[in-house]
Amino acid sequence: MQLRAEGVSVVIDGKPVLDSVSVQAEPGRMLVLAGKSGSGKTTLLNVLGLLRRVDTGTVLVGDQNATKWNDARRRRFWRDHVAFVFQDYGLIEESSVEYNVTVGRRGILGLRPAQRERVNQVLSHVLLSGRGKEQTARLSGGEKQRVGLARAMFRGADIVLADEPTASLDRKNRELVINFLIEEARRGATVVVATHDEDLMDAGDDLIRLGEQPAPEPSAVER
Repeated sequence: MQLRAEGVSVVIDGKPVLDSVSVQAEPGRMLVLAGKSGSGKTTLLNVLGLLRRVDTGTVLVGDQNATKWNDARRRRFWRDHVAFVFQDYGLIEESSVEYNVTVGRRGILGLRPAQRERVNQVLSHVLLSGRGKEQTARLSGGEKQRVGLARAMFRGADIVLADEPTASLDRKNRELVINFLIEEARRGATVVVATHDEDLMDAGDDLIRLGEQPAPEPSAVER
């Protein structure tokens, strides 16, 4: 599912954060939004994920203009197509690992046998095998991020949006996160990541650096 922003601008507290920015994210590829703090990379990620509305410009989901979708339509988009991987994990701390992985996908009677098997598969993939019943609050930061990855993997979403997913992680967990995002893109998902992690930038298929001024043209003397 393609995502596009065409000439979008966003003003926050009177300050222009994005100014007529255009970007395109394609299925089967990882788009990395890079830049220093305050460059607008997280804002652009949120624009593409319809978490933030734009002041001007257009946001398209596939061939549909999603710029003015109402709240109900945006919620259906998130429910049916999107998996988020947040820097702060976005987990329900007092609930179990299994519950966090399956939140929004559980039936009235709980998990079906096929779903439970899938939970076991994704937890094994993120090195949390056998820990589905543990309370999430008891996990380390790296383990919580892996629960977030397992949740995204369980959804099998068309779109994966990740905001600084490797921040504050050790090398082992950073590598696991990066490999997960690569795998999701290879699976055919549209993956968009906001980061300042150079390793993650190198792993992406497409790179947009925000907040950087183009180099000036050389003068006639310099030529």
